[in-house]
Amino acid sequence: MPPLAVPPPAEPPAVVTPARATPIGPELDARINAIIEANGGYQLGVALIDITDGAVHGYGVQDKFVAASTAKILAAAAYYNLTERGLASLEDPLGDSTAAEQIQQMVQQSDNESWALILDAVGQQGLTDYAASIGIDYDRTVNILTPAEMARTLALLYTGQLLNAENTAQLLSYMQNTNFETLIPAAVPPGISVFHKYGLLFGNLHDASILAQGDRAYVFVVYTLGLDTSDMDDRAGIIHELTEAVTAALF
Repeated sequence: MPPLAVPPPAEPPAVVTPARATPIGPELDARINAIIEANGGYQLGVALIDITDGAVHGYGVQDKFVAASTAKILAAAAYYNLTERGLASLEDPLGDSTAAEQIQQMVQQSDNESWALILDAVGQQGLTDYAASIGIDYDRTVNILTPAEMARTLALLYTGQLLNAENTAQLLSYMQNTNFETLIPAAVPPGISVFHKYGLLFGNLHDASILAQGDRAYVFVVYTLGLDTSDMDDRAGIIHELTEAVTAALF
């Protein structure tokens, strides 16, 4: 694998204080629920977190979905955690490059070969144990998460509770300008930063994001399950509609 061009680190997360009331309330709840109810032919699960208070707001299906590639964020965080504990290095050779390059490829390009290499380095039990340490019930053999679990993972990442500042900024930078920007990012107005990881597998189409502007930041996760790839465009449209409703209310 040729060396990847490493993007500049993302801006460190803003220090957010709980000085304001969250705009997540009945009006937005009703709008999200209306969109979900209008598209009852699909399984739709939404989770929303205001970083200022950390409360998870769940809508639609809150059971576990096949997480698809959104779980690559957990794998990346688990490997970074090993480096912070002195048990691995970002310069360790993995495949035909380094661990750092494989993480970038796994997150930014959603490369499954890179994912396999990182998973092998972390270990199946190691990943399960790491997820449990941050309050997430995850088994790689089935690769399932609830929208709320994915949202909590991203909230911990953005607020610096998963990784040190350097690794947090690096991982966030890989969650921008990815190879698939047509879901949540496509419907976000200019001036709002988007950090996200999409997932696409069989009938699963997901996007898990952090939306930030100034001192406001929200985690916004949409998991969807349909029949197969034939209805992907319809579900992308639903993700856009949900994104527009959320950003209009929160920014």
